[in-house]
Amino acid sequence: MDFILSHILSLMTFLPLVGMVIVALIPSRYPQYIRYFSVLVSGLVFLLSLVMYAYFDRDSTDLQFVEHFVWIRGFNIEYFMGVDGLNVSLVILTALISLIACIASLGIEKKVKGYFAMFLLLMTGMMGTFVALDLFLFYIFWEVMLLPMYFLIGIWGGPRKEYAAIKFFLYTLFGSVLMLVGIIALYYNSEPTTLVDGTAASHTFNIMKLTTENDFSSKAPLFGISFAKLVFVLFFIGFAIKIPMFPFHTWLPDAHVEAPTPISVILAGILLKMGIYGILRINYQILPEATQWAAPVVAVFGVINIVYAAFVCMAQEDLKKLIAYSSVSHMGFSLLAMSSFSEPGISGAVLQLFTHGVISPMLFLIAGVIYDRAHHRDINKFGGLAHIMPEYSAFTGLAFMASLGLPGLAGFIAEVLCFIGAFSAFKLMTVIAATSVVITAAYYLWTMQRVFLGPKNPRYEGYPDLNLRERFTLYPLALIIVILGVYPMIILDIINPTIFRLINTLR
Repeated sequence: MDFILSHILSLMTFLPLVGMVIVALIPSRYPQYIRYFSVLVSGLVFLLSLVMYAYFDRDSTDLQFVEHFVWIRGFNIEYFMGVDGLNVSLVILTALISLIACIASLGIEKKVKGYFAMFLLLMTGMMGTFVALDLFLFYIFWEVMLLPMYFLIGIWGGPRKEYAAIKFFLYTLFGSVLMLVGIIALYYNSEPTTLVDGTAASHTFNIMKLTTENDFSSKAPLFGISFAKLVFVLFFIGFAIKIPMFPFHTWLPDAHVEAPTPISVILAGILLKMGIYGILRINYQILPEATQWAAPVVAVFGVINIVYAAFVCMAQEDLKKLIAYSSVSHMGFSLLAMSSFSEPGISGAVLQLFTHGVISPMLFLIAGVIYDRAHHRDINKFGGLAHIMPEYSAFTGLAFMASLGLPGLAGFIAEVLCFIGAFSAFKLMTVIAATSVVITAAYYLWTMQRVFLGPKNPRYEGYPDLNLRERFTLYPLALIIVILGVYPMIILDIINPTIFRLINTLR
């Protein structure tokens, strides 16, 4: 057990990569072996995340499960992994949603070996991004995600898969280039330090040392612009594309609509969270003065995300596109709340990442269930499905109510904390954002009415209700949604100490 705890982050990160190599060695004529082995690997990663959660010290603000040694000495690059309250819940979320998506992938029939090889590689990239604490290592994992996601959409997607995959690739690559420039700028402007083995280093990629041993607000301006503000903008745009924040959001609906259901689950449940996490981990910690300078503008963009995307949802006829735009709207809550620099605001923003990371995948799984049967997602062509598929209808109602913030379900407490925190700093903007709750209720209830209520549509008579694979994906998410709605301290207990420490550095 000591070995596992000492290397648990590396095990969770690279176990899928080892699994990918083994999948590549399994003959293609045994697709079932490939499917179930991939689920086994995903399940082991999830079990490791539960072990990490069990041993995580909830009262500590220090990094835990740290793995730290010099990797590339010539460039002062360290292999540095660790978790604290900012990322521990997201590591657990990544393991959970990856397992759910892998189970949902059991229905994949096309090029099974290639699909699961790319899926496992994607898992390594996602997990590594959340646990890496060296900027160079962080960037490598960030880029590792790009290639498998491109192929998973471009090969296994819908009719416009090539367009959606290329659009996703170009948007993300553009953001990555800006981030790389920011990383290089921070590295060459960092103060001399020592590496973990005591070796003197003129510069560093270490996020913790960039935070504690450097004041970038005092650096000489570049091109007449404050160094810290310029680097803040470079990182922020890169992360804003991933969120996605208006006006960089247009890649997301196309990617969601064309991606196979399990990949939409990954996109909504994990990838969107990386933008907010990156801002909190890098912009907030390393560039606190520039963060305070940008906060009002970030809050404005958060409100635009919330309200604009909510109205766009009202106009959607494709169920998957409606859910995609609802994700854009809900990420706006985190943007607005984290700009307040208040304890409930940032706690609510991080909790929102987890709760939305559970609710949104459930919504996309629900969209996939009906698409597998009807082979379309046109909301206006359904009707009366509650009579034909009652179990499916119940799960849809639960997910819709959780997403619109019904008290007693996971989405409620996160949104309330976001509003409480944001109101302390941005009263008018918070009031405007709060109106979106009514819009959200409107588009979800209208969708429920058109799809599930009214007389039966003879076209869908005889459709089977949920099968075993679908139950294995929906029941766990539904249970988590209810538990977090009743007792959110399961997550808040592990994130709050670090959040309070972060806020103190910003004040």
